[in-house]
Amino acid sequence: MRSTSTAQDSYRAPHRKGSGRSFPPISVPACQPLLDARNGEGSTAYVFQNFNWKKNVMGGSSVLASYEEGEAARRFAALKQALTACRSYEGEGYVGRFEVSVRTEAAPRVGDEAVAFREIIPMKPEWGDRNEQFVVVRTGNTIATFTELSTGKGLSFPTELISRQVERLRDAQRS
Repeated sequence: MRSTSTAQDSYRAPHRKGSGRSFPPISVPACQPLLDARNGEGSTAYVFQNFNWKKNVMGGSSVLASYEEGEAARRFAALKQALTACRSYEGEGYVGRFEVSVRTEAAPRVGDEAVAFREIIPMKPEWGDRNEQFVVVRTGNTIATFTELSTGKGLSFPTELISRQVERLRDAQRS
């Protein structure tokens, strides 16, 4: 199943097969795990949540995606591998073609393992670049992806909130 969301529309709820417009594959197949992680691709169940912030009208979101035994670890390993090679890609979204530059960041120490990266899409100078941070955390057979979207500046999803959400997830897995 191919994901139908792209970096251009990743702040929206993930689309499942047959539920929305599909787009051509991105230009660099090695970067596909970055898109798959944010959309809960291949999961058996997922939950999407929006976050609204006082200081950023664009806000943030999270996706909690549950996988069959061993699948979350496999997909997370693919994401980590992709982040060693993926520096940029091109694609098409709801508003047309776009170019993305990718850079890794230090991830918070949460869950079983975590990575963080940022995708930047050049926009009109008066808007500033589209800047989207992703913090992806694996806890057992669940992958949680936290996203912060901004324009003109590089905002980050609050680490304290990520820690609390991951701890709640771990507690739920234990009960």
